[in-house]
Amino acid sequence: MTETANAATTDLLLVITRLYAGPMIFTHGYRKVFRGGKLAGTARWFDGIGMKPGLLHARAAATTELGVGALLTVGALTPFAAAGLMAVMLVAILTVHRKNGFMITNPGGGIEYCLGLIVLALVLGTLGAGKYSLDYAWGILSHWSGTTRFLVTAMVGIGSATLQLAIFYRPSAQLSDQN
Repeated sequence: MTETANAATTDLLLVITRLYAGPMIFTHGYRKVFRGGKLAGTARWFDGIGMKPGLLHARAAATTELGVGALLTVGALTPFAAAGLMAVMLVAILTVHRKNGFMITNPGGGIEYCLGLIVLALVLGTLGAGKYSLDYAWGILSHWSGTTRFLVTAMVGIGSATLQLAIFYRPSAQLSDQN
């Protein structure tokens, strides 16, 4: 395969990846706002897992998921959008899923799905959005190396999750015993 064919294939795969990841996480945010218990129900759930105040986290999670989803879908500010996805999934693992083991099919859902999305976010943030994206069309971040994109994605994602958990995560004694 020629270098041009490899680049075209990579660009196509990046579009496919973005068209999965973006709408998937956008839908999660949409559901927090408009489905089920809506923001109030999501807030109660956040309170229940120790992310207090729950309403703040319901709004923050929904806004992050909606924004990250839109940005990934169109390929804009991709390392930062990927970092947002990574942060949301790290918080989900550390607050809900880690006690349930690896497999998502375990009772309560293990870390498998969230960890897979973290890997996907890191790869997408590192490779960038590709030729068929707003990043490419607008020349956004075109001067960043793959190493820079990797470091920004990883550091912003991990740093955001760590900061959020350090400031706000206060599980009850009962939740701590279960973790």
